[in-house]
Amino acid sequence: MTQFSVIGKRMPRVDGFDKVTGKAVYGTDIKLPRMLVGKILRSPLPHARILHIDTSLAKRLPGVKAVLTGLDTPQIKFGFFKHQDHKFGDCHPLKCDKVRCIGDEVAAVAAVDEDIAQEALGLIKVDYEELPPVFDPEDALKPGAPLVHEEAGSNLLTTINIVSGDVDAAFARASVVVEDSFRTQPVHPCCLEPKQAVADFSPAGTLTFYSSTQMPFFMRRDLADTVGLEESKVRVIKTTMGGHFGSRMEMHPLDPICALLSQAAGRPVRIVYTREEDFTASRFRHPMTLRLKMGASRDGKLLATDMKVTLDSGAYCSQALGVANVIGTNALLIYPLPNLRYVSDIVYTNNPYGGSFRGYGNPQGTFAVEAVIDTLAEELGLYPLELRRRNAWKSGDVSILRQVMTSCGFDQCLDEVTKRCRWDGKSSRAGQGSGLAGFLHVGGGARVHGNNDGCGAWVKVEDNGGVTLITGAQEIGQGGNTILSQIVAEELGVPLASIKVQNTDTDTMPWDLGCHASRTTFVGGNAALAAAKEAKAQLLEAAAAKLEASVGDLLIQEGKIFVAGSPERCLTIAEAAHAHHYRQGGSSVIGKAFYDPPSEEPRKGIGNRSAAYAFGFQAAELSVDGETGQVDIQKMVAAHDLGRAINPMLAEGQLEGAVVQGMGYALMEELTFDSGKIANASFADYALPSALDIPSQEIVLVESIDPQGPFGAKGLGESGLVPTAPAIANAVYAATGVRIKELPLTPEKVFNAIKRKG
Repeated sequence: MTQFSVIGKRMPRVDGFDKVTGKAVYGTDIKLPRMLVGKILRSPLPHARILHIDTSLAKRLPGVKAVLTGLDTPQIKFGFFKHQDHKFGDCHPLKCDKVRCIGDEVAAVAAVDEDIAQEALGLIKVDYEELPPVFDPEDALKPGAPLVHEEAGSNLLTTINIVSGDVDAAFARASVVVEDSFRTQPVHPCCLEPKQAVADFSPAGTLTFYSSTQMPFFMRRDLADTVGLEESKVRVIKTTMGGHFGSRMEMHPLDPICALLSQAAGRPVRIVYTREEDFTASRFRHPMTLRLKMGASRDGKLLATDMKVTLDSGAYCSQALGVANVIGTNALLIYPLPNLRYVSDIVYTNNPYGGSFRGYGNPQGTFAVEAVIDTLAEELGLYPLELRRRNAWKSGDVSILRQVMTSCGFDQCLDEVTKRCRWDGKSSRAGQGSGLAGFLHVGGGARVHGNNDGCGAWVKVEDNGGVTLITGAQEIGQGGNTILSQIVAEELGVPLASIKVQNTDTDTMPWDLGCHASRTTFVGGNAALAAAKEAKAQLLEAAAAKLEASVGDLLIQEGKIFVAGSPERCLTIAEAAHAHHYRQGGSSVIGKAFYDPPSEEPRKGIGNRSAAYAFGFQAAELSVDGETGQVDIQKMVAAHDLGRAINPMLAEGQLEGAVVQGMGYALMEELTFDSGKIANASFADYALPSALDIPSQEIVLVESIDPQGPFGAKGLGESGLVPTAPAIANAVYAATGVRIKELPLTPEKVFNAIKRKG
């Protein structure tokens, strides 16, 4: 068994000290000379034509340095998937012709302080011609419905079709077929740090932009395109992030607005959202309707699945295209099956628009799939556990969509969950119940952005023994810098404290796709490992010359290089680095690598998009009060296959937080819309789990040791909340005999469902 000095150890986060002592620099901490305050005027109407905007009074207000409307900008549309098709670039930073949802950006000001900026907004007069809105995606698809984007000719943005096998023939020979419909709600990520940006346009025409973005190089690309600059003239500096959960993947309208204000004023500008703005103008998990049909043979083998999804994209596309794809390629393949059909209609409405949020479509799809799996088991006369055991993934399996399961802890995760949960194998219907749910998610990146999923890394060893990892892989609060530091420290044989990470500046770090799809540990980790190997080879070469030994006889441990069997013949890392460059023809010790995983870009959903896949199961033990509908969770168990746990403490923390987030999704969280307006846009009105709601948790890390991963590791970050809500919903059914098909499972819904059942 391999012995590690750093890998697999429970080590505190390398950025922890700065965060708990207040040294970490967040976006709101950036202070530049002569910096102005930016503010955005938003539409109070869900659908209206802009007839005229009068900014004259605002421009004359003392202290106002810039006022912009859409007509003052390059009028270039943007969108996260614009690089795939220009029709997905459907949003102007400042709206030029009409507004399509409440909160749409209409005008912006930059002033010397916040009070003046706010006063200036009140002086801008906008004449609107109100248009009939459409809020329900089913209504939006009806003939004669108001068009959100007239130029598109329809409210149907696009339809995704993924088909493999002969689905209809499989249903015809199935012994049991279950068909049902489900609805999921819009849920906000509720980051403690509101959205913000700082832009500094220089007289030379270059832009320095400070942002808590997950994808700095995508931000640079999209910002340059929308503002009308060459990409070489844009520099993005990533600030410390105060929460994201996927919501900071894409460029938001405030980013180009901030840059354009700085350009117009000739001074730096900062925009910080209020909490209400953050709710209103930030992305959230998409609501959708899911109609699912599944069939199985008499012996419990799944034969076919057929899903139709109607996704409410809101006023713009944002991330809807990617979210819809993930349902068809992840949620529908939690279990192996030979025939699959998936259709998703992405629909424009005049609601605020959704985007990326942890799980990226998988939580919605898994809620439906795992409910139907339990119903299938009941129809077949099998325990839910048994049906899942009969449909288990194994290492080496290849799905009907060509996904290759290089490592797989499916069975082990199911075993760990069931032995830790009070589980009698059947529904109790007596107010007490247990339920479980599984998931499949990418664990090795996701090749879905222009056939590239790579990451660059440089490892530099100094004469003083210090090691700097310069990488494009991002720390976004998940512990990425700690994991990457442990990987480099293990390979170089140095203490973790020797490692520094630099990954905040697009001008100085190598390119990386960005932090999404649970890719940092796998993709960024492999890049860092390869760079460390190259630096290590240089150190060993220099040490071999000094110690008069062959490279193959040298070992590195605890910061020293020594001859195997003769530990007295040794050099420190610092001495070896010094020897490597302090000679004629020498050079600094720098290892360079660019890792692009062995995955493929899917075509119509078919293709091995990830280099590894993550599996897991969660179970819930709970009680339901039949007189109030209140659900009380006593225990949650989560067993997740993560390849190898680089840092078990961080992995457990990820899962503990994810389970709580999943509980909120299951039981209480929901953005409520009133004629297109978010009615609960504050922490006072939006229900979130508190410390009093958190039950006992058991976290189990299952190590399947992936052959492609760095030291065998796979991604973990996104998947932790995917099975939580369906496990809770299945447990509620076990306790009551009532299947509730719409999230969240509020006491009112549970009570009314029990009452209807009698």
